[in-house]
Amino acid sequence: MNYENYPPALAEEIVRLRRRIDAAGVPAKVADRNLLIASWNIRSFGPVHPSFDENPGSPKRNLRGLAHIAEIIRLFDVVAIQEVRRDLRGIRTLLDWLGPDWGLVVSDVTRGDEGNSERLSFVYDRRRVQPSGLAAELVLPPMAGGDPSRQFARTPYAVSFRAAEEEFVLVTLHVLYGDVPEDREGELRAIAEWLAEWGSDEDRYHRDLMVLGDFNIDRRGDPRFEVFTSTGLNVPAAIRDARTTIYDRAAKHYDQIGWFMGQIEIQHTGRAGTIEFGNAVFRELSLFQKSWRVSDHLPLWAEFSIDRTGEALGRTLEVDLDAPDPFADVPD
Repeated sequence: MNYENYPPALAEEIVRLRRRIDAAGVPAKVADRNLLIASWNIRSFGPVHPSFDENPGSPKRNLRGLAHIAEIIRLFDVVAIQEVRRDLRGIRTLLDWLGPDWGLVVSDVTRGDEGNSERLSFVYDRRRVQPSGLAAELVLPPMAGGDPSRQFARTPYAVSFRAAEEEFVLVTLHVLYGDVPEDREGELRAIAEWLAEWGSDEDRYHRDLMVLGDFNIDRRGDPRFEVFTSTGLNVPAAIRDARTTIYDRAAKHYDQIGWFMGQIEIQHTGRAGTIEFGNAVFRELSLFQKSWRVSDHLPLWAEFSIDRTGEALGRTLEVDLDAPDPFADVPD
């Protein structure tokens, strides 16, 4: 989809969204220098209404909402997306809009009531990264005595990638929310212990291992966060207290990006954050309504250095994302 095909009102929204992106400090893509990894729970990402106008029925997400999603996704090199549904028309349309330089890796549907017919997925910029061979679902081993373990409600999904000379594994997951917060602790503990064992295995597929997704952790310091970090998982300081939902009244920190210190060679640059898109788009709708058109979660991102020359990261754009803007005077 070309920008010139956007209705004028949508083009104005894109201008406001880009201002939010600038305010978030998302770095430019610099060839062979940096790697931009993001995680985004896109609410119930299934079919999309094939019009820029509102759909009186279902689904509520239309091409206007998809335009905002695409505008954000294209900023990054790899994006882990949670809540992709059984019906893949939405994410396939997103790939069409992003263009032939973008690829997709997606899990099968998680069955059972708790699985909510969801998939986990990664979209990635082929110009910058490539899958490097591993795609796996994380399964808990049998308990002592050979009894089967209770598995994750939505099986975490691991995929390996290569960027320049660096290779890494990303594990994405969507922890079951449960009826009360304590319901999440067992699953968070199990994934933390699983990752710690994998991260210490000298024969693991790639040395660098990162985990990202929707952990349904209320806040840093609560029991769920302590369980998540109990085995040594580190969350970068820039996003430890980041609000990851669009609801100001519910400053939750559900989404996280983490890795084990001392077990990762790619260096975090210290830059990370979220993109506050809520006030820029669908201004005529409530937060709840716009959550079904874009998402109720904010995208979470972190920048890593893949530069082996020892030089500081530059600011040269590899790809110019700025189209001619006839709406430069659009008010915030």
